Amino acid sequence: MIPRILPSIAWAAAGLAAIAGLTPRPATAARPNIVIVMPDDVGYGDFSFHGSPIVRTPNIDAFARESLRFTGFHVSPTCAPTRAALLTGRHEFKSGVTHTIDERERLSLKATTFAQVLKANGYATGIFGKWHLGDQAAYQPERRGFDETFVHGAGGIGQTFPGSCGDVPGNMYLDPTIRHNGVFEKTRGFCTDVFFNQALGWIDAKRKADAPFFALITPNAAHTPLQCPEDYAKRHAGQVSEDAAKFYGMIENIDDDFGRVTAALKSWGIENDTLVVFLTDNGGTIGVPIFNAGMRGQKVGPYEGGTRVPSFWRWPAAIQGGRDVPALTAHVDVFPTLVEILGVATSDEVRRQVEGRSLAPFFRDQPVAWPRRTLVTHVGRWPRGQVEAYKFKGVSIRDDRYSLVENAELFDLQADPGQKTNVNAAHPDVAARLRGEYEAWWTSILPCLENEDAVGPKINPYKEWYWKQFGGGPS
Repeated sequence: MIPRILPSIAWAAAGLAAIAGLTPRPATAARPNIVIVMPDDVGYGDFSFHGSPIVRTPNIDAFARESLRFTGFHVSPTCAPTRAALLTGRHEFKSGVTHTIDERERLSLKATTFAQVLKANGYATGIFGKWHLGDQAAYQPERRGFDETFVHGAGGIGQTFPGSCGDVPGNMYLDPTIRHNGVFEKTRGFCTDVFFNQALGWIDAKRKADAPFFALITPNAAHTPLQCPEDYAKRHAGQVSEDAAKFYGMIENIDDDFGRVTAALKSWGIENDTLVVFLTDNGGTIGVPIFNAGMRGQKVGPYEGGTRVPSFWRWPAAIQGGRDVPALTAHVDVFPTLVEILGVATSDEVRRQVEGRSLAPFFRDQPVAWPRRTLVTHVGRWPRGQVEAYKFKGVSIRDDRYSLVENAELFDLQADPGQKTNVNAAHPDVAARLRGEYEAWWTSILPCLENEDAVGPKINPYKEWYWKQFGGGPS
């Protein structure tokens, strides 16, 4: 269900002007710039703000203290699915994304992204870092609403899988080769710094041109392989394992780069009129055994630790920050929130696509009616041809109080946030209700699984393009 558009004459006028093809205007309180930062494989417990005893993230902590914090915010249990749901406002399976490889990471060409909506309404749009929604030409971000693209291939720098999902040959986190608007560039420096540098340069150019902008900054860190600048890796050497030290080093590097973004927005005088959102793309990974904020589970799992992530929103001109909102919220809510705050027009098809709710009512410190809702988490990743066999594997359906995991365990999240006690026998009516809602959901997604039998190319597109530009290739 798409929420009603806020009755703001200024916001509606901005949308109509853009649709009419008028010259884009500078960002204002009614038409903000938008920056979304989403690191990879960093969990809720991997920030000092959330109580980590090891990692130190002072810039993100300071930002969080000033932000509206959605403390019950969920994403998908792995990376490509989260990206699909975030950009389309609906569960990833409804866009054909059921895995991170095997052509099943490809975002349906029938889906509309909110980058496309923003671009159609006068915004400059850019992505910097990880895309992971299809490496073939038709699926690349420049075809999905982004003017400026600065991305690597596959799910991580240097990764390669059979079919289309792959990065350029021999790519590394240090001095990576990046595809910039369709042309490969050999960069210098650590990948996270490279992505943030490029994003800041682009943002600077757009603000000088008085053009409203949307920047999606998606570093592949702290995803494996654990390649970390040596000075960061040394920070926690001896405190934790070598792998954990590198992992935390990558997170602290992200924190430093995020601090550069917030400082730049302030120095440029556009902080008040810029909505900045910080979240991560799935639950915890390497840091989970050290600190997981009391949650059970991690990435690639149906428990809270696999999907609950930080979600910090700051927009000084319009959001009353410094508050926690515990309501059940999710990545699918970002699309309708942007539609509402910008007052832009969308087609009937897009309104039918988006199933999230606008978070805009929470922007002011006032009571908000937030009806019961259910969210489905499904790990997917089943072997080819085994969809039905995985109907209840790696799945949970939850509402604002209960979570039913794999059709067997029921948890009362209010009384037992760590999901330690199965109360299925005590509440069979609750389990039956959630099971029924899940059955209806499962029936609805089966016609949408368009990538299940897809066959990829023999040569990864990124390698093919790389060899065409620089020479070489298989003999």
